[in-house]
Amino acid sequence: MDRKKVPTNTVTRDIKYLAEPTGNIYKTTVVLYKRANQIAAAEKKELTKKLEDFKNERDSMEEMFENREQIEISKYYERQPKPGLVAIEEFMEGDLDYRTAKHEEE
Repeated sequence: MDRKKVPTNTVTRDIKYLAEPTGNIYKTTVVLYKRANQIAAAEKKELTKKLEDFKNERDSMEEMFENREQIEISKYYERQPKPGLVAIEEFMEGDLDYRTAKHEEE
C-alpha cells in the first residue's frame, strides 16, 4: 500500500460503503480497529529502533539535549498518516484480508 495516497486528515465517508464487505458496520469497525493497532505497533517499534541509536547512557531527564537528526526522524513520523486512516484506505481498496471466527455449536 502506497502511503502517499492516504489522506493525512479526516475524510467523511458513507458508512454503508464501509459496511458492504462485511455486511455489518460493527464487524467493519472491529476489522479496522485491529488493523490500525497492528500498524501503530509496527510504527512504534520502527521509531523506537531508530531512536535507540541516539540513546546515551549518560542521558537523564535533566541532561536532554537536542539532536537535529532525532528531531527530523520524530517530525517524519508525525507527518505520516494516522494508522486508522491507513487501515480504512487498505480496507476500501480491498488490500486488507480478514476472517471471522466460527462459533462451535454444542
